[in-house]
Amino acid sequence: MLAVHLESNRVEVRRVPKPRRPERFSLIRLLAAGICNTDLELLRGYYGFRGRPGHEFIGEVVESDSPSLRGKRVAGEINLSCNACDWCRRGLGRHCPNRSVLGIVRHPGAFAEFLTLPDRNLHPIPSSIPTHHAVFAEPLAAACEILEQVSIPARAPVAILGDGKLGLLIAQVLHAHGAAVCLYGRHRDKLNIARRAGVTSSLLPKKLPQAEFDFVVDATGSAFGLSAATTMVRPRGTVIMKSTIHDAVSINTAPIIVNEITLVGSRCGRFQPALRLLRAGTIQLDPMLSDSYALHRAAKAFARASEKGVLKVILVP
Repeated sequence: MLAVHLESNRVEVRRVPKPRRPERFSLIRLLAAGICNTDLELLRGYYGFRGRPGHEFIGEVVESDSPSLRGKRVAGEINLSCNACDWCRRGLGRHCPNRSVLGIVRHPGAFAEFLTLPDRNLHPIPSSIPTHHAVFAEPLAAACEILEQVSIPARAPVAILGDGKLGLLIAQVLHAHGAAVCLYGRHRDKLNIARRAGVTSSLLPKKLPQAEFDFVVDATGSAFGLSAATTMVRPRGTVIMKSTIHDAVSINTAPIIVNEITLVGSRCGRFQPALRLLRAGTIQLDPMLSDSYALHRAAKAFARASEKGVLKVILVP
């Protein structure tokens, strides 16, 4: 089968054996997979990564021990937990110290014609959700995770920094929740996507708002985002950190301490809230699809995804 391999800042497509399916795993034929910022950071050396990336996908189950999964379109949660440690018993398998992570840590990713995942990680996709929308299930779950971690009241003022793929999803999720969201970014065309979804949006000003928001989400994907967020949040407010970057981040901690700001790290989330939003058609996704490439053109797809202003690029078999 064809599979993408990242190493030494290079994207290669290799022919490799089809993966063997362990017990209680499913063998999945790829239908579509999205390139996200984490994949781009892996290419740049994040985690010292080398191997097969890809964790946003939808596929068809071709082999499984579970009859209810065979032949179904599925999306998959990316953390493969041990299901036996204290963290797993507490329902926090996403933090299992023994976990592997699809396309990131010790488990080959979804940028291949076939992949495997545990049956318990898989979520059947209703026929009403198009494949090119379902590929957003994982990043949309990451956006929904904010509401699992932080209690944001209706009409609470929330700023989101960053008008990339994740920032646009977070803005729409929190707007649907009822928060008074303002999205700040650098690209008028991207901000217009949020405006059409009803989200107040603004070009990032030279002088940032000072202490205006109860909650600020950093989704800039840059080292500047956290410092900017701590400037914009009110005393005793909360900054949610969503940026995954390879570089070290330098920040002055004095205002965080003096203003008693809470910092919350946030990553992937449960799929059920995301699938509810996908079924309802609540989130504007079509404007976020920039391009699609066949798997054998992965190098061009990564190059395209790295271009300034590009949103979601999809790989298909």
